[in-house]
Amino acid sequence: MFHLFLRGGPVMWPILVASVAALTVVIERIYFLIGERKSRCPEIIEKIFSEVERGKIEEALRIGAGCNDFVATTLVYGLRHRHKAFSNALLQAANKELKRFGRGLPVLDTVITLGPLLGLFGTVTGMIHAFGLLGGRELDSPTVITGGIAEALIATAYGLLTAIVALIPFNYFNARLEEARHEIEDATTHLELLLLKQDKNP
Repeated sequence: MFHLFLRGGPVMWPILVASVAALTVVIERIYFLIGERKSRCPEIIEKIFSEVERGKIEEALRIGAGCNDFVATTLVYGLRHRHKAFSNALLQAANKELKRFGRGLPVLDTVITLGPLLGLFGTVTGMIHAFGLLGGRELDSPTVITGGIAEALIATAYGLLTAIVALIPFNYFNARLEEARHEIEDATTHLELLLLKQDKNP
C-alpha cells in the first residue's frame, strides 16, 4: 500500500495531509459524542419543566445547575436571563451548544471537496509527465507512458478514497447536529410556553 502511495507522485502528500486531518476530526468528534451521550440527563430536564410550571424558577435553576446536558444548559442560561432578554438568551445559549456540535465539520467538508480535486490534479500532472517522457523516446517503449498513467490513476484513486471515507462520518455528524438542534428548539419552545403561561396566571 505504501509502495503504491509513493508511486502516486508529489500530489499524494497533500492527499495524505487531508486524510490525516479528516481522521483527526473524526476521532475527536466520536469522543465528543460519546461524552455528550454520557452527560445526557432527560430526567433533570423534565424536573426543570415541572418546577417552572409550578412557578419555582429558582428551584428549576438549582436542579439544572449541576447537569451538563446541552439542553439543560441552554434552558438554565435562558432562565437566568429571563428578566432581560429571554429569547435572545435562549438563542445565544443554543448557538453556543450547536457550535460545539458543529466543530470540525468544515474540515471534513473541505476534505470531501479537496480530495477528488487533488486526485484530478495528480491525474493531469501524471499524464503530462508521461507524455513528456514519451516525447523523447520511441513508441516501442510502453513502460515510459504506463508509469505516468499508473501515477495518475493512483492519485485519483487515493483522492476519491479520501473523500468517500470522510463523507460517511460527515453525514453522521451532521445528522447528530440536526438532532441536537431539534431537541434544543423543542425544549426552548416548551420553556417559553410555560413562562408565558406563568405570566398570564401569576
